[in-house]
Amino acid sequence: MSTELMVTEDGSHTLFVSEIDECYHSSHGAIQESRHIFIEAGLKQSKKNEIHVLEIGFGTGLNAFMALIEAEKSGKHIRYTSLEKYPIEAGKAMQLNYPEILSPANRNLFKLIHTSPWNVDVEITGLFTLKKTETDFTLYVPEDEFDVVFFDAFSPEKQPFMWTQERFEMIFKHCNSGGIITTYCAKGAVRRAMQAAGFTVERLKGPPGKREILRGIR
Repeated sequence: MSTELMVTEDGSHTLFVSEIDECYHSSHGAIQESRHIFIEAGLKQSKKNEIHVLEIGFGTGLNAFMALIEAEKSGKHIRYTSLEKYPIEAGKAMQLNYPEILSPANRNLFKLIHTSPWNVDVEITGLFTLKKTETDFTLYVPEDEFDVVFFDAFSPEKQPFMWTQERFEMIFKHCNSGGIITTYCAKGAVRRAMQAAGFTVERLKGPPGKREILRGIR
């Protein structure tokens, strides 16, 4: 997919995909959206010292980079599995300003996240292991169990096949007890699909520009 670099309202970058007329992040702020939905409402709610994260939609690598920063802050070990059907080029990723805003000293780690090989476990730091998986989520069957799920696919309007009850059932089946799933989408159809799959779902206050988000617990 062809992409165009854009600046969101909090000063952080996102990418616009002309084929589907949609950005990878909220135009109100890429970093503040990811922090609110996936780090604060998701990752930091897990009480485990070793956390296995599944991300649906690697995209720009922002969520992975923020999870790595959180691992270094908390001292928790994070194993991070991320799925992506259309990886962006590393050169394009290096234009993104996330390291400058979040952690300039770790720009080399952001680069390593993007340049590390696909489909294998890579130890980015002693606390963060990454496995980028180039795959079609609709066909994906995990070999592992997960503690936290970042559901960050493109919107149901653009990719309805990603948001089905069947796919949420698959995730539920591979979540550990107490597993957490968060997503920016709070549509009723998505909430009902998550509930039908078995999750206990709650609506939470959204980041700037968004009224609500969803969080499910197994």
